[in-house]
Amino acid sequence: MTQYVIIGDGISGSSAAETLREKDPDAQITVITDEGEPLYNRILIKEHAKGKLPEAPISIHDEGWYEERDIDLSLNTHVTSVDTDAKVVHTHDSGDLEYDKLLVATGGTPTQLPVDNSDADGIHHFWTFEDARGIREHAEQSDTGVIVGAGLLGIDFAAVCGAQGIEANYLMRGDRWWRYALSADGAEIMHEGMRDVGVEPVFDSGVDHFETGDDGHVTAAVDPNGDRYECDFAGVAIGLSFNTEFLRGAGLEEDNGIIVDEFMQTNVDDVYAAGDLTRFHDVLLGEQAQNGSWGSAKEQGRIAAVNMAADDEAEQFEWVSSYSITHFDFPFLSFGHPTLGDEYAERKYSDTEWRRIAFKDGKVVGGVLIGDLSPQTALKQLMREQRVVADQKEVLLEKSVDLDELAPTQEQ
Repeated sequence: MTQYVIIGDGISGSSAAETLREKDPDAQITVITDEGEPLYNRILIKEHAKGKLPEAPISIHDEGWYEERDIDLSLNTHVTSVDTDAKVVHTHDSGDLEYDKLLVATGGTPTQLPVDNSDADGIHHFWTFEDARGIREHAEQSDTGVIVGAGLLGIDFAAVCGAQGIEANYLMRGDRWWRYALSADGAEIMHEGMRDVGVEPVFDSGVDHFETGDDGHVTAAVDPNGDRYECDFAGVAIGLSFNTEFLRGAGLEEDNGIIVDEFMQTNVDDVYAAGDLTRFHDVLLGEQAQNGSWGSAKEQGRIAAVNMAADDEAEQFEWVSSYSITHFDFPFLSFGHPTLGDEYAERKYSDTEWRRIAFKDGKVVGGVLIGDLSPQTALKQLMREQRVVADQKEVLLEKSVDLDELAPTQEQ
């Protein structure tokens, strides 16, 4: 009987456990998580924090889901180390677990700002369900806020402040939000969306230090220019630190994440990884890539499990990810790897409608759609097909993208 151990019960770990049970009905499957509750929807916790959604719809699995599938779930369990030679997982208080195949799906922990008072009361990070509960409770009592981190996670704090009636300043280091993927035209649509909900973007800023009151609660953020922004609520989203400390000495290759191939296999036999913390071989790009989207993590977990259960590696990870934002009066969607292009095409169609397509070596590798998301199907198809189309930008920037209007692919 094969023994599978999965460290992490996010969507990638849970997806792997479900797939392993389907592929290997007789196996012993153990899922370990340091969280106190089973899988929940990370996408919906932001709606909970905004005060828009009660807790009930956010939970995906209860403990009975694992019992029905004969999967051992170990909550509140901290892994201290992994011995990949002896194939043993050591835990803090739950004993040792032997494995035949191991999946690491531990994700990350929000990075703390390296400035004075960054751990003060009232300064929040947004990652777990527990975080969302604390944010909601505190936001309901707050009047002024500061947001730090001009990326996809930071904008969730802007939405929370808007929904909870907090007057907030969004302190950004550069001259626009998500400057690695958006030009000024696209970013300005997002800036207007923030202003409409009472959040003011502040550019060429950031945080030099936080100020606190006698009770240890945050009272202000001071930026590197010396400007002071009063706040009784602060949200920090400057990225993730991956949860791999317990892998020291395990021999796994890491480079800002765990290196895996297209089968989710690490460089160590019988050890796989999936989810946010992987640097995976992207078969569409032909190089290492990273992606933190929910859909990508779920598919990585499934692929890892298929290959863990197979006698030989059977299926490779091929995925066009997407990430959507629904906080404003207009929709927003990024897909693929919009920051990795060497060439771009973009067009603004209205005050709330904009499109940008990223190309690499003439092929679509990602993009951002604001206002009208209908071109996503065609653009994702081109990315999957790896067609060279950068010389036909006008067709791809038409209001409605018709792939039949593209010239046929030339034989190489």
